[in-house]
Amino acid sequence: MNYIQPAHRIAGFKPYFFATLNQKINELKKKGVSIIRLDMGSPDLPPTDEIIDVMVKASRDPHQHGYSAIGGTPQFKQACADYYLKRFNVTLDPSKEILALVGSKEGIFNLSQVILNPGDISLVPDPGYPAYREGGKIAGAELYDVPLLAKNHFLPDLAAIPDDILEKAKILWLNYPNNPTGAVAPLSFFEKAVRFAHDHQILIAHDAPYTDICFGGYVAPSILEVDGAKDVAVEFNSLSKTYNMAGWRVGMAVGNSEVIRYLSIYKSQMDSSQFNPILAAGIHALTSDQEWIQDRNDIYLERRDIVVKGLAECGFDVEAPEAAIYVWAHLPQGISDSASFCSKLLEETGVSMTPGIVYGKHGEGFIRISLGTATNEVKEALDRVRAWMKKA
Repeated sequence: MNYIQPAHRIAGFKPYFFATLNQKINELKKKGVSIIRLDMGSPDLPPTDEIIDVMVKASRDPHQHGYSAIGGTPQFKQACADYYLKRFNVTLDPSKEILALVGSKEGIFNLSQVILNPGDISLVPDPGYPAYREGGKIAGAELYDVPLLAKNHFLPDLAAIPDDILEKAKILWLNYPNNPTGAVAPLSFFEKAVRFAHDHQILIAHDAPYTDICFGGYVAPSILEVDGAKDVAVEFNSLSKTYNMAGWRVGMAVGNSEVIRYLSIYKSQMDSSQFNPILAAGIHALTSDQEWIQDRNDIYLERRDIVVKGLAECGFDVEAPEAAIYVWAHLPQGISDSASFCSKLLEETGVSMTPGIVYGKHGEGFIRISLGTATNEVKEALDRVRAWMKKA
């Protein structure tokens, strides 16, 4: 008999979708199946040579291998402040309004732990990044799904949230440019959201890792550009997508100083910050010439267009996103089960896409395709999909 049982708060949790998917893909590879992954949002391209060189040089300094400052060095926080001022014209106090994170996912999860009590409500976008939901569950909060619908351009209808829900709500999660839909939000929407948060005394948590991956002249805003936003909002940002540094695990939480303080206290009990040379590389990434990012975005743009054209030819209802690294496509008529579709597609073609149901019930009927795969493999994947669907 097993006498060691999990805590109630995690007893009902299932493994993260991509962990399970990885197992299936590894089994198929052992059988000789040629796999092309269009599922995970992990950039395939590396950071610039300069970013890597800064990290390597700092790593050779014998004084850089001890513990670094929890929540980031003053120099890294200043670099974040410099970036926000230059990119968004937002002024931040590095000592009070910025916290370095071991990837923004850490801060996203921790926010629920420091804000929510059992019985509180977390307003979660559906479809949405699973960490918003799972963090709330572990905190013991109740979750209220806020639908992101195509007819509303995948923006939440804040006026449709019932008054009795708003009385208990403490966090509203937003994420633009959006994962998984690729939708964007105008600054006017953020202005409306900030007024909503003030009216209902709700904290806005804006997840913004894709603000520098934009196409066709579109420039994504920060919610902190809105007057009064720092009174009611924190924003999570990351070097993972902007600088191709996903595996380096470095991000930031910025905004409301009290919330940043809560996160800092909680974080101080959990980890001992990042490796100093990684923070040094992050400083260089944030403050050096940003022109190379446009060239990288042009690569994503080419891939986006290949995916959109290919899926449209196969009968998917799909629009070209203005930002982020995802294409969100509605399944062709007569197909409604996204998990079954993606499973069969993987098994019979070796092409891996993410079923929309992973991101919530309103994601059913959709699939998500990541652009973080080499262009020649993206082309090959769409060729396989076309041939497979012609046979179906």
